[in-house]
Amino acid sequence: MKKIIVLAGSLSKTSINQQLAIYASTLVNNVEIKLLDLNDYEMPLYSPERENENGKPEEAYNFVNEIKNADGIIISLAEYNGSYTGAFKNTFDWASRVEGKTFQDKPMLLMATSPGARGGQNVLAAATNRFPIHAANIVAKFSLPSFGDNFEDGKITNEELNNDLSKQVQTFEKSL
Repeated sequence: MKKIIVLAGSLSKTSINQQLAIYASTLVNNVEIKLLDLNDYEMPLYSPERENENGKPEEAYNFVNEIKNADGIIISLAEYNGSYTGAFKNTFDWASRVEGKTFQDKPMLLMATSPGARGGQNVLAAATNRFPIHAANIVAKFSLPSFGDNFEDGKITNEELNNDLSKQVQTFEKSL
């Protein structure tokens, strides 16, 4: 059975991006799902001096190993001030020091949501531009605008948006 990892780019215990990522993962058939929580990969802020003095944190190796051991990645990125959260960026920075090809060419469903009408479009654009440099194989993308209006009881309530996500999930599933 194929294994996918599911990750939200947020430390929030009530992350709307985690809710979206989990929902998307339930639409993928015949896979083992492993939910990753950024809180489990807390590391000092990256700097070359810290790396030189203390080496790379064990959590960075653990994060990269989760990617290596997966067949695919579903990630939904929270958008803070138009980009990744500091927590995600720091995890990504350390992971890229362990493995430059951080995403290992694994098929990726890249998503974002936000309370606003743009649905995390800025962070999606940033990730779409940056992640392939680190061997991300982005096979599908999805943005959910106005989370509070379009998501309830663990699922997307807007039929058009839900159909769009389903198509993206099917593309992702075929690539596994």
